[in-house]
Amino acid sequence: MPIPPSLRALLRTIPTLAPVSNRAVLSVSGSQATEFLNGLLACSVQGKQTYGAFLHAQGRVLYDTFLYNSPTPSLSSTGPTYLIEYDPTPSEAPTLMSLLKRYVLRAKVRIRDVSEEWDVWAAWGSKRAKETREWNWARSGAVEPVWRTNEWPWGTENGTILDRRAPGMGKRMLVRKGDTPADASTHELAGKDAYLLHRIMHGVPEGSVDIQPMHAFPIESNLDAMGGLDFRKGCYVGQELTVRTYHTGAVRKRILPIHISSPTSLPPYMSIKPSLPSTTDSAAVKTPRLRGSSTLLSTIAAPGIGSSVGLALVRLEHLRPDIALVAQEKGEQSWKVEPFWADWWPEQPPDEVHDLNSPV
Repeated sequence: MPIPPSLRALLRTIPTLAPVSNRAVLSVSGSQATEFLNGLLACSVQGKQTYGAFLHAQGRVLYDTFLYNSPTPSLSSTGPTYLIEYDPTPSEAPTLMSLLKRYVLRAKVRIRDVSEEWDVWAAWGSKRAKETREWNWARSGAVEPVWRTNEWPWGTENGTILDRRAPGMGKRMLVRKGDTPADASTHELAGKDAYLLHRIMHGVPEGSVDIQPMHAFPIESNLDAMGGLDFRKGCYVGQELTVRTYHTGAVRKRILPIHISSPTSLPPYMSIKPSLPSTTDSAAVKTPRLRGSSTLLSTIAAPGIGSSVGLALVRLEHLRPDIALVAQEKGEQSWKVEPFWADWWPEQPPDEVHDLNSPV
């Protein structure tokens, strides 16, 4: 299910600069900052900028984060200074500040909230050399990007991350509060909705709406494909279940972009029910009952086409031509939902496909 032709016009390819709303920034500095964060994040922290997540002990996501090298290293602290960008929306999860302080113990680190010092911006559409990416599939359906380059994939310019969660995402920048990024001279300035539409069309979940704290699993949330999980690093919080799923489990859900018949955006977490075509043939063989439902996440009205697009946590067994998906709120009006795969999503080799109808 590729991107429907009617939606391709929504892929904004001109050089574009947009603010990213509802983000907070914590500073973690000190001589043991690298070791401290490497023991907590699900990605590998090697003193370089990266993308990853903090997990609950039972393997569910607490926060998806970008980790920057500070553009202005602390003069009062020895060792590196990292800036953690994340979604601070209150949820069932503890605040990230309290979570980090819980694990400090005797580690030589200093943690500060510096959200009032930084704005977050995204830029995309610039002409760059075509990105080369290969994929490493697990039998479970988990998939990892393999970087065939000598350069660090997330970039080496402090405070600016190459957004490798998906090809075409561009870059992400920390800019001093109230300042305009230098890219404003070469990029068209857009609003925050342009960034939301951009990542939806690239199938990139982000923040607490898409990756629900204390509920979302990292692989189902595409953190593996987006380069946010390291299945081979040493111990970190939430590692056991995540690695077990990678090796012996089966990925039964994925966050996918969707086309919705509604002309306006819809609230998140609506249930998306599957259905099969009805038949009047009394002799027809009864088909097995469809299991479970999918869940609506972020949505936005698509300009110019009279409908909406969004992201949804979709049961992969429902991705069949004969199954219709419908979002319905409290038994009232319903809307047709059509999932599709973003252009960049890799195709799983046939010999690595797990039978989704088999027991876990």
